Amino acid sequence: MKNNIFPALLFLIIIPIMLFSCGGGAEPDTGNRAERQQVQPPTFNADSAFNFVARQVAFGPRVPNSEAHRQAGKWLTETLGRFSDTIYLQETRVRAYDGTVLNIKNIIGVFQPENRRRILLCAHWDSRPYADYDPDPANHFTPIDGANDGASGVGVLLEIARLISQQAPDVGIDIIFFDAEDYGRHRFSNLPDRDTWALGSQHWARNPHRPDYFARFGILLDMVGASDPQFKREGYSMLYAPNIVRKVWEAANRLGYGHIFLNRDGGFVTDDHYYVNTIRNIPTINIIHQDETTEHGFFPQWHTLGDNMEVIDPITLRAVGETVLSVIYSE
Repeated sequence: MKNNIFPALLFLIIIPIMLFSCGGGAEPDTGNRAERQQVQPPTFNADSAFNFVARQVAFGPRVPNSEAHRQAGKWLTETLGRFSDTIYLQETRVRAYDGTVLNIKNIIGVFQPENRRRILLCAHWDSRPYADYDPDPANHFTPIDGANDGASGVGVLLEIARLISQQAPDVGIDIIFFDAEDYGRHRFSNLPDRDTWALGSQHWARNPHRPDYFARFGILLDMVGASDPQFKREGYSMLYAPNIVRKVWEAANRLGYGHIFLNRDGGFVTDDHYYVNTIRNIPTINIIHQDETTEHGFFPQWHTLGDNMEVIDPITLRAVGETVLSVIYSE
């Protein structure tokens, strides 16, 4: 993903307020709605999520066209398929910024396909082909493990998939693992950068797994596993889905995670949610670790060889997982 660092408040005055119905005729009164919102979500298992992250990283860097990518994609398809009611494997070829043709696959797990009230949860499962922010220049063209940048969000969503397969919420859930998010322009390339990131979500947004697909809202998880994260209100999230940001941040605060889901605006990040918003018109937010103390604005090991399992903290995985579960089970 690309970080476009400037204040989120710049665009807030032009945001149209989008109102979402909490249901149709099946909900006779607000009393029943309040009762449903008190449904206790299942208990998020941070150790299970951690193991899902470690399993991905064990394949090696999950760079498109590599054997590690092929093996990891097969495992993710089988694992998500065990939990979901229906699994879609969206395979295609896309062209990267440098002309490389990438064989990619978006992996889509559908829960309660008959339910018209739906929520989209997503993360990217590929890893960066270049450690172009590594402190050692010799590593600038070396692929990274992507434990936090990619695998952490997938790990959290696999644990959520496992739980909702056992205790279904009142809404249908679609979990998408997008491919080729991190094959954007190399830091030192002179080639154009426009739309070189999030290739898998760009393809899906134009060619969803169902032609008429729509969700009430979406939540993207990216870099959600490092210790002491700073989840600020990302710029495009506030531009396209401010009410969903408020919903998620309020849930985090109720659970005691206000110290990491900060009441502060972050920068604009070109990530998968940008294309889900702008192409598919599904209001989607990004829970992403932003850190103004680093050169690039993300967690310190971003796009370096240091993005490995040593940076993953089960406490952070739990905070994010419990927050997302609280949101979907209150719908």
